[in-house]
Amino acid sequence: MGGASILEESIVNFLRALEGERASSPHTLAAYGRDLRQFARFLSAEGIGEWGAVTVGVIRRFLSLPSVRKYSRRTVARKLSALRTFYRYLSREGIVEANPFTLVRGPRQRPRLPRVLSFEEVRELLAAPSSRSPLGLRDRAIVELLYASGLRVGELVGLRLQDLRGREVRVLGKGGKERVAFLTRVARAALEEYLRHGRPHLLRGGRDPGVIFLNARGQRLSTRGVQVILARLAGELSHRMRMSPHVLRHTFATHLLDGGADLRAVQELLGHASLATTQIYTHLSRERLKQIYDRAHPRA
Repeated sequence: MGGASILEESIVNFLRALEGERASSPHTLAAYGRDLRQFARFLSAEGIGEWGAVTVGVIRRFLSLPSVRKYSRRTVARKLSALRTFYRYLSREGIVEANPFTLVRGPRQRPRLPRVLSFEEVRELLAAPSSRSPLGLRDRAIVELLYASGLRVGELVGLRLQDLRGREVRVLGKGGKERVAFLTRVARAALEEYLRHGRPHLLRGGRDPGVIFLNARGQRLSTRGVQVILARLAGELSHRMRMSPHVLRHTFATHLLDGGADLRAVQELLGHASLATTQIYTHLSRERLKQIYDRAHPRA
């Protein structure tokens, strides 16, 4: 078996293990696959046919490639993280003796604060969908639910009818971890209106996929479909803001903190495994307070 075949076999086995052990999403698996195969192609070009022959010097040559240096610091850091995880797997399987990636530091990251909508922008977005059509009722329920609960887009499209319990929603998050999200009364009313008058029209008597949100053909709405809906709604607003499901998730968390919510409560509501992941919102909220201060204080 040639060197390239050996490298590819290890990648395939790793991705299978990742899918089985961590229940990783198809998106995560595809990203790992792209990063690992890019590195494998580099090794083949260097005449290296074994993972164990990789040294710190080899890694630095890879990072100095024009095809790698063109990426942002964040992307390069993600690639290194994927390779570091992969080598932990190789070490565990006895394929390599050491993980050279533990000796390589990733590029320093500039903190990037996520975009957050103002209360006025949220109000305008929530009022944008029409309530005169089944698709409009669906779109209104989507934006209300995303802002009310802070769900990830993958969690939203995976919601099933039996997951609704009054103003509570059972959510299956990353890694199959289950949590409960909450709905505002307005969000719950919008969802009930869609379920009563919008969803049956979209289904048109066809086979029910069981999920809450359907596309125009009565099938399960995709994550891409939600992204398109939000981009279209945002394009119709006076501000023509850039919009994504994650912007609403960031907005949900920041508005809770601005309103006095405890950081650990926000962590639980977002489904973050680590409090450190949630802490970016404290920086964001602090930045918003600074902006308010600069605008309001006469000597700022």
